[in-house]
Amino acid sequence: MSGSERRRLQTSRLIQYLLLQAVIAAACVLALLQSLPGPPAQYQLTAFNLTESGIKRAVTLPYFSSLRNAMHDPPRFSGHFVRPAGDAAQAWSVFLPRFTNGVEVTINDVVILDSRRDPAANRPDRNTPAIAVIPASVLRDGDNTIAIRLFIWGPISGFLDRIWVGPDEALRPTYNLRTLVFVTLPVVFSSWQAILAVILGIMWMMRRHEPAYRVLAGAMAVGVGQAFLQTPMGETPFSRLNVILISSAPIESALVLIFALLLSGWKWQRYAWIIFTPGIALALAGLFGNQALVRALFLIVAVPMVGVSLLIMAVVTARSTLQRQNVASFLLGCAVTIMLTCWIVDLLSVFQVLPNRIFVSRLSYSVMLVAIGAGLTWRFARALNQVDGFAGRLVTQVREAEEKLKVSFAREEERARAAALARERTRLMRDLHDGLGGQLVSIVALSERGNGSAGIGDAARAALKDLRLVIDSMDDIGGDLMLALGSWRERAMAQLRPHDIALDWRAVTPQGLPVHPELRPWHVIQIVRLLDEAVTNAVKHAGARRVTVRIETLAGADGLERGCITVEDDGNGFEIAPDGGAAGATKAGRGLRNMRSRAARCGAELELSSCAQGTDRGTDRATARGTHVRLTLPHRFPDSDGAIG
Repeated sequence: MSGSERRRLQTSRLIQYLLLQAVIAAACVLALLQSLPGPPAQYQLTAFNLTESGIKRAVTLPYFSSLRNAMHDPPRFSGHFVRPAGDAAQAWSVFLPRFTNGVEVTINDVVILDSRRDPAANRPDRNTPAIAVIPASVLRDGDNTIAIRLFIWGPISGFLDRIWVGPDEALRPTYNLRTLVFVTLPVVFSSWQAILAVILGIMWMMRRHEPAYRVLAGAMAVGVGQAFLQTPMGETPFSRLNVILISSAPIESALVLIFALLLSGWKWQRYAWIIFTPGIALALAGLFGNQALVRALFLIVAVPMVGVSLLIMAVVTARSTLQRQNVASFLLGCAVTIMLTCWIVDLLSVFQVLPNRIFVSRLSYSVMLVAIGAGLTWRFARALNQVDGFAGRLVTQVREAEEKLKVSFAREEERARAAALARERTRLMRDLHDGLGGQLVSIVALSERGNGSAGIGDAARAALKDLRLVIDSMDDIGGDLMLALGSWRERAMAQLRPHDIALDWRAVTPQGLPVHPELRPWHVIQIVRLLDEAVTNAVKHAGARRVTVRIETLAGADGLERGCITVEDDGNGFEIAPDGGAAGATKAGRGLRNMRSRAARCGAELELSSCAQGTDRGTDRATARGTHVRLTLPHRFPDSDGAIG
């Protein structure tokens, strides 16, 4: 989309949004112009004689007084009404739908109502109606007098709406309706506001990274305190606190404005504290000044601050709605339009432009509560949908990853199987080459020389023995080396028997050797060949009469168990060269080096010790004869078959 098309689209959306807000404002004005149903017109009193500031004149209700403070000499309205003789059995009442600030009603010189005794009726921003039943002893058939004193203590000028005097059953329904609209509903909305403040506080505690919830919770809490407190009529220990909280509208509007800014993506700035300046100034006036000063400043500071906040919120929410397509901002913007319209209507009432004085800004605040609740519910539902969508996508991705892992695992398993087969094939080839191959070469060489069949037979038997060793090493022994040693024991006994050499087999520990699950055939064949080499050396070179094999399990310094196999003979010993071979015997030395190499390939430790028969010069006693081969197996055998040494 090009830049010009984008600008045209934004302009079109702006026009549509502004037209919608204009329609909402027009509908709001039409609704406010509609008056609530009143009592029968025959009981309405509008003509009175007014005594105000020492001047007496005739006036018609509703009446706006120019005074802003009249407590000692209040305006006095006097008039007449007639009660027919046939209505003497009915209870009559005086109904006052609206007044600012307080009234005292007198019938035939008897006071029947003083609104100053009801603190809820003294708030200038309230539209609290009043009704009083006229005692039967006070009323007369025919002409009766009525007098109303209007007490004014600011911050706005006094006002007295039309009044009705008639049967209570004719006036009471209208009073009940206005009480429901202007008294009960604000209490319900304030209770809802308190619940919303608690919910927002909990949301902020759980989501500290979203300060918008904290700010809005503070605004709701301030609004609750402002709604439920009453106007103090005198100086009390808590009167200053009441004045501060009642006049906290600038702080409340500033908090709501910050919430709207944060909701639209605005980041908190240090200079933003200037928004709270009017509210702080009003609070300081209530703390160190008097009630009259606070009332005067409220009209100058608080009312414009509320209007400015609403105007800024209207611009912010409109911008957020157009740029981000945010439903919560759209609902809040519509609510701000309604509140701004009601604020303008109330301002016109204060300046006596409108013929009546019914303040609806506080009542319209409930619309913003509804919008905020709807916006938060929408955000919550959208978050749930996003979580559900993410969970669905995550399940799909997990399934796809699982399928890929299965394929990869099968491929790796096949590759590992092939590698294992290749390693086993290589091992078998090496074992056959090192053992059977050498024997076959010896057989061929002997047969070509033609020097008798004895050598050929020995070589063939050695080759067969090596072949059997390779085959036996392929048996599955489950990691139990004792099974392989059992087969080796039979072969060792068969090897020693022709030479009249006894085999002494000792299992020192009951379990013999530990079980090694990682034991592989190539480990077994290296160990068995090492033991074969030890027995062969005892037969061929030592001239031994007894070979002792001891098997045991030892605990190392690290606390781990290790198997140990010891082969000892009582034959002629030999001197071990520094390189690990037998001194003066090339073939024997090569065999000992092979034994060390096989042990290293299995990760085992090999200890060789040997001594020939002789005399100790210090004691003149004969020393022990024989060779001692000690093979200490590892705690865990290595996985690779790497030839070492």
